[in-house]
Amino acid sequence: SRMMLQIQRLPVPVIARVQGLATAAGCQLVAQCDLAVAAQEARFGVNGIDVGLFCATSSVPLVRNVPAKVAMEMLLTGEFISAEEARLRGLVNRVAPADALDAEVERLVAAIVAKPREAIAMGKAVFYQHRETGIEAAYQLAGQTMACNMMHDVAQEGVQAFIDKRAAAWRLRV
Repeated sequence: SRMMLQIQRLPVPVIARVQGLATAAGCQLVAQCDLAVAAQEARFGVNGIDVGLFCATSSVPLVRNVPAKVAMEMLLTGEFISAEEARLRGLVNRVAPADALDAEVERLVAAIVAKPREAIAMGKAVFYQHRETGIEAAYQLAGQTMACNMMHDVAQEGVQAFIDKRAAAWRLRV
């Protein structure tokens, strides 16, 4: 549990790269990561129930990534789902052929690192914080974070660059 929570606390996005079978704690790890890219042949399941164990710890991030009924079906039946089913249900972001998996992960990484790391870190923190609160508190927290973000130099530079119709200086460091 400590390791899984640490993934959420890191200031950088953590991307799961799944090539084979992600079962029980492996599926939990995929669900806990911020993003996930899977090979078409990958499969996902929480099949502890097959040996009489309800995958309770795996259910924590699973139910936060897929609809409740999808999570419950996976947990109660132990049945595996394909990579495409995992994508459609919200467990993974992208699916690629096995020989293009690394390239797909790299495309995702490139899209993220092209953005200011300060805003990424701030955004990741508030994403998980407001996800666990009520709607009113979430909007208050999100508003406070937006105000702080707007005062940060990367946002000031980004807005000014937009006004000036030029690339932001932080975009040039990639």
